[in-house]
Amino acid sequence: MSFNWRRTDAIFRKELMDYRRNRFVILTMLFFPVIFVTLPTIQILLINASTSNAKLAAHIGLSLLYMLMIPAMVPSVLAAYTVVGEHEQGTLEPILTTPISREEFLVGKALAVLVPTLGIAYVVFGVFLGISAIFAKPGVASAIFSGPHLLVQLLFTPLLAGWSIWAGIAISARSLDVRAAQQLGVLASLPPLGIVALMSFNVIVPTLGLALGLAAGLLLVDVLGWRAVAAIFDRERLITGKQI
Repeated sequence: MSFNWRRTDAIFRKELMDYRRNRFVILTMLFFPVIFVTLPTIQILLINASTSNAKLAAHIGLSLLYMLMIPAMVPSVLAAYTVVGEHEQGTLEPILTTPISREEFLVGKALAVLVPTLGIAYVVFGVFLGISAIFAKPGVASAIFSGPHLLVQLLFTPLLAGWSIWAGIAISARSLDVRAAQQLGVLASLPPLGIVALMSFNVIVPTLGLALGLAAGLLLVDVLGWRAVAAIFDRERLITGKQI
């Protein structure tokens, strides 16, 4: 059976409508971004103009790392809810008994998490850059707007989100409890941040070649993650409610 984008789009639209009715989802999309933009913004505005280059780089690295927590953590919580949450509500089985393939179902679910996550992450980053440009010390602002920092943020935001989404959906598809799935999803979203943290703090110098190489590797992992999740997605177990 060929991939049908109309069925995928139906899942995507359904998920977005469900988000609007789910207070927990709305709070998750608001809480994490507010926390992760407030703390680094305050830190940047308080940096003294006489701060040494090493300390300035460390402060900026920490602030920008906070920004990348949004595409890592927000989708991990939402993705972990996608399957087990619907199963608990009793709305999953009717969908799985339709002709929709597991790939169409999973891509629709993933896109419904990815699109709002990217929108929130880039808007928050834009707000952070705007505040920094207007209110931060000139030397601090110029350091923030340096090429490597912007490259890391723009390049790794969707890739980190992709990792978190597929890890979260995989956990959700094999879990029987929403809270346990969300906790495991958050933990599973953290490993890629280790490399990004080293780049943010200039422990690993974020050159263009290195950033592109790591991005290509993470993109490959995201693609393989989709195939792996599709392979372990047990439609029969989810419909019948059998234990793992």
